Amino acid sequence: MEQVLPIAELEPEEKYMVFKMIDTFLTEKKFKDFFQKNVAAL
Repeated sequence: MEQVLPIAELEPEEKYMVFKMIDTFLTEKKFKDFFQKNVAAL
């Protein structure tokens, strides 16, 4: 949480970049999890 709270103090453009990166990582993880479950089912 110590690293997350200072994000609120960033400029809007910087916040957008941080949240875009986080979104990308989370989407990638969801895709990997989905892919592993479906390949395991085959």
